[in-house]
Amino acid sequence: MDLEVRHLRVICSIAEAGSLTRAAASLGMTQPGLSAQLRRIEIMLGGAIFDRGQAGAVPTTFGELVLTRARAILPGIDGMLADTARAARCRTTPDRVRLGSVGAPVLADLIVAVRELTPRSEVTVRCQYSPSPLLDDLAAGRLEGAVLGDNPGQELSPRDEVVLRPLATEPVFALLPSAHPLAEQEEVSLNQLIEEDWAVPHPDTDRTREYWASVFALADRQPKTPFEAEGRQLIELVRAGLAVSLCQATFIAVPGVAVRPLAGNPIWYRHVLAWRRDGPLAAHGDEIFRRVGNGYQATCAATPAYARWRERHPRSVRLLD
Repeated sequence: MDLEVRHLRVICSIAEAGSLTRAAASLGMTQPGLSAQLRRIEIMLGGAIFDRGQAGAVPTTFGELVLTRARAILPGIDGMLADTARAARCRTTPDRVRLGSVGAPVLADLIVAVRELTPRSEVTVRCQYSPSPLLDDLAAGRLEGAVLGDNPGQELSPRDEVVLRPLATEPVFALLPSAHPLAEQEEVSLNQLIEEDWAVPHPDTDRTREYWASVFALADRQPKTPFEAEGRQLIELVRAGLAVSLCQATFIAVPGVAVRPLAGNPIWYRHVLAWRRDGPLAAHGDEIFRRVGNGYQATCAATPAYARWRERHPRSVRLLD
């Protein structure tokens, strides 16, 4: 793991709050999630940054050194980001629309809708695994629109500058090697999967792994997770028969992998469209939402495992208005 600016912000937030519990609340994280992230940062830097006890989180001598450096660096970075955001806003015209996206089935529908509704625009796209940096970029004016996503209990934090329009909530499915015995079943349970080796997202990239862990905790067990991977690398680990994982219900299976519903539908994912309130997409928001929603419905119908699930659970399909 490489040191990132957000890690410096985490360290400073803990120091300012005086405890991990208060810092976690201010950062919109859980205390265990923040504690685990701090441990990874300390391992990376090579020493304990805080002594944690009844008095709260108190910087160590090593931690004071880290905090001194972080507090010297962050104002310059914040100033640069503010200056570049202003420059980007000045340079941006209705002829340019910058979109961002997490891994989602509706990105192409969003691009088509934006191109058709703003035909003179140049549309650019930047994809990222985590929604949080994309939401930050929307708020700062570095993007005009985005496809985001979140999980129950970990909903995206509202921003005054950004419109968040939930599009649909869908179940999360199991991702298996196609030769796996469980792939012969119509649906699989977490209790069956928990015995397997797992490929999981990196814990710092997104809160997805934290959400999965909270669901596993209900069964008082956590799976073995020897593989940390995302995107294509995760799929290849599953395809090779080395691991199992989870995926969006709208994931289109590729040769070598199988997608199966989870019994009881214990895990959910929400697709969210977002755009700047003062941006070029604001006037077209309702129409963009309608067109992307139609595209999502078409994707659902074209995804065999999800189409069968929707037939069996008609009242559980949550396409939002």
